[in-house]
Amino acid sequence: MTAVLEKPEVVAATPPASRPLAPRGVGKKLLVYLLLIAGAIPTLLPLIWLVRSALMDSGQIFVSPPQWIPKPFAWDNFSGALTQVPFARYFLNTLIIEAGVLIGTVLSCSLAAFSFARLRWKHKNLVFGILMSGVMLPYAVTLIPTFLFWQKLGLVNTYVPLILPHWFGTGVFNIFLLRQFFLSIPYELDESAYIDGATPLQVYWRIILPLSKPALAVVSVFTFLGVWNDYLGPLIYLNDSDKYTLAMGLASFQGTYTAQWGYLMAAAAVVLLPIVLLFAFAQKYFVEGIALTGLKG
Repeated sequence: MTAVLEKPEVVAATPPASRPLAPRGVGKKLLVYLLLIAGAIPTLLPLIWLVRSALMDSGQIFVSPPQWIPKPFAWDNFSGALTQVPFARYFLNTLIIEAGVLIGTVLSCSLAAFSFARLRWKHKNLVFGILMSGVMLPYAVTLIPTFLFWQKLGLVNTYVPLILPHWFGTGVFNIFLLRQFFLSIPYELDESAYIDGATPLQVYWRIILPLSKPALAVVSVFTFLGVWNDYLGPLIYLNDSDKYTLAMGLASFQGTYTAQWGYLMAAAAVVLLPIVLLFAFAQKYFVEGIALTGLKG
């Protein structure tokens, strides 16, 4: 007798029913969102105050209790602020300083960081430690000697003292930031290039810099913000009003006894706009550079 094997019955697999989100998970997300909103309110409050004050006259800005919605909207504050002072001239002066400082900082700091991170030379770590000790030196300590130096050279009331030092690697923190990022790049890339006959400068320009765009973006944003908001440097070295920057132009709305608060707030809002746009466009590289810059070394 032959045994007859029965075909096993094929049962169609039914997908498991999707589980509804647990109430605990919903509550957790809701709590996180509420905490983020609560943290964002005090952060945005100065910006909201600036915008509402830019649309008010001086009598409305400091009323108590505060009036958050302007009645009426003082749109003429913007036209008055931009025409009362040579705003276009101040903007052009600031861009000239920005361009010189930005290019000099990125080139000099990246070259110094490349030397500390990728090249081998004697007492490299000792020199880097001495360089990093300069971060602890207050700016006020070197202020007077530096001013006397530029005065002896006859370069006061020019843009040279504001631009030229940045071409010699004065941004110690930027050197540290770029060095840490360069250390995270595999050294095998350098060795392969050297085997093919590349020089250290070619490795720096063709390999390291293209791979370091996030870190360079962070340095560029920090440098741009520092120059854009700098008031002390132009105040010390610039005497002619036609060479003033935007930061000094904002100070012209405030006198010894009176202040044009509506014009000042409107001009400050206009000056703040490029910074907001810069961060909006560079946010991807900025966040990526902060996340990828390790503490190796």
